Order: sequence, then structure tokens, then C-alpha cells
Amino acid sequence: MFRIGEFSKLSKTTVKSLRFYDEVGLLRPEKVDRFTNYRFYTTGQLVKLHYIQSLRQAGLSIEETKQILDGGNAEEILQKRLSELESEASDISAKLSRIEFILSGKEEEIIMSYSATIKEIPECIVFSKRACIPRYEDFMTMIPETGAEVARANPTLKCVSPHYCFTRYLDGEYKEKDINVEFCQAVETFGNETESIKFKKLPAVTVVSVMHKGPYQNLGQAYAFVFKWIEDNGYSVADSPRESYIDGIWNKENEEDWLTEIQVPVLKKD
Repeated sequence: MFRIGEFSKLSKTTVKSLRFYDEVGLLRPEKVDRFTNYRFYTTGQLVKLHYIQSLRQAGLSIEETKQILDGGNAEEILQKRLSELESEASDISAKLSRIEFILSGKEEEIIMSYSATIKEIPECIVFSKRACIPRYEDFMTMIPETGAEVARANPTLKCVSPHYCFTRYLDGEYKEKDINVEFCQAVETFGNETESIKFKKLPAVTVVSVMHKGPYQNLGQAYAFVFKWIEDNGYSVADSPRESYIDGIWNKENEEDWLTEIQVPVLKKD
């Protein structure tokens, strides 16, 4: 047997770490002298220590490591950690790309490439549906499902031409999940309502309009531009912004070709 200092040298592990592993129950000494409290280890414990260190270096917590040592499903625990690391690596890669993009000066160029126009949106009848969606990508299923529900209740109902639909975000803050939204589609007449589909007439409104071409995750650039434009040009925001989807996954395979119009209702300051 080896005293803790000798075992520390053999295992290339600090005494502090060995004491910690003892305290948390990962690696108990083979024997503790009841008079001196000296800890003693065996060469057989070197293999177990190496396994513990491998698991810890892979990012497993103390509790996860203990579960494996106690006979838990090692493959399941390691697969879970693998998925977490892959997600972290993807996040780090995205952050690196963002830093490189900012350093290149291209982000400012893109924001300045937007242009704003004042538009008058006429009074219109819309059907609307309010919902709480788990994630933003769930719009891709919510919108067609809403259209199908309306069609079942109103088989002869027609949309206005040109086509006009938009989404409003109803939360008072930005949320990454469980987002409260309202989807609206302009139609020619009032129709039959359902439990979740309602019809209403929207008054005419003045909006500042900005066109964004590309993925939805880059819409923040367009919002940054439009709100600065509103401030710089003597307007105030009168209502929630509308995202009007002109081209998207339904007619364009490449997300770089998606076209979204941001409409922000405004009032001219006195």
C-alpha cells in the first residue's frame, strides 16, 4: 500500500484532488489508519482513478461520475453529455463567426443597406389567431394549420389581393420560448369564427416599412435600423410591429431569398 503522498506521485494527481475525491465519495482510500488518519491506496486503485479522471475531463459532473461508478448506464450518461457538448460547440462556433463578422465591418454595412419608407395601410378585415408557440420555428406549422382551420369553417372565403398577412408579438419583452403571438390574414369579408379563429376590422394605419431579405434570425438588423430611423426622423411608435411574410419556405427553397417586410405603426411627433 502507498500513503497518499506516494500515491499522488504514482498517479500524477495532487493530494488536494485525492482528498476531494475521498470527501465526495469518488475514490475512498483502501485503508485509513485509525490512530494517525493516514490514507493508504493500492496500485489497483490507479485504474479506477484514471477512469474517474477521464470522465471528469469529459465534462461529467461529480454526480454523473458517481452514477457511472455505482453501476449506472454509462452509455446513456455519456451520450447525454455528448449532445450537450455538441450544442456548446455549435454555440461557440456561432459566436466565433459573429465576432469575425463584426470585425470585418460587414454588419454595419448591412444595417446601413436598409431603406425605410412611409406607407399607408388601408382599413382591412382580417381573421386572426392568438397562440403561445414553444419556439419561433413553430410558426412554420402554426400558420398553415391556421389557414386549414379557416378553410374548413369558410370554404368560399377569399384573401384580399394583393396578399397581406402578418404576425404580431404580444409579449412585453423578447422571449426565446413560449412566445405569445397573433397571426392575421387580410380577407374580403367576415366569416365563420371558430374557438381559436376570430374576425375583426383593422383601421387604416401609417407605418414605417423596411424590407428584409434573408433568414429570419437576421431580422434583428432590420429592427435595429427601423427603430433608429423612427427616432431620427421625428416619429414615435404607435403600436406593435408587424412582420409581413412575402416570400418564405412555402415558395423559396433558399432562405437567403426569403423576403419579410417589417411594418411599424407610427405617429408624427408634434
